[in-house]
Amino acid sequence: MPEAAPVLNSVIETVLYTSDMSRTRQFYERVMGLRPMFEDGRVTAYAVGPTVLLLFQQGTTETPAHPHGGTIPGHDGTGRLHFAFAIDTDNLPAWRERLARNEVAIEGEVSWPRGAQSLYFRDPDQHLVELVTPGIWANY
Repeated sequence: MPEAAPVLNSVIETVLYTSDMSRTRQFYERVMGLRPMFEDGRVTAYAVGPTVLLLFQQGTTETPAHPHGGTIPGHDGTGRLHFAFAIDTDNLPAWRERLARNEVAIEGEVSWPRGAQSLYFRDPDQHLVELVTPGIWANY
């Protein structure tokens, strides 16, 4: 029997790579209502509840970074990624209206067996963004 791994508490960061930091920041700030906690041209960090959404300018993360005397190994990502924001069920109509006002097309919707509702749309880099209400998974 394999040894049990120590407990993981949560996913703390979600990372997206952008071809145009200014355009993508405008989307996440104007449409999604996020406010940057940190930005330096290479990265922008947004608080989303207890987690962080990081936007990295494509091509700036492939070599190691050395903040605070440590090392962050190089990383990169390509392609159209998918992630989800948790929303309250009562806020689903307000999000529909906000997306429509900002001319963001909803590409898909799902009513899940446990009662959750999902809306799917794209950010400026064509990443698939999902807004999902409670009831999609056993733990949410």
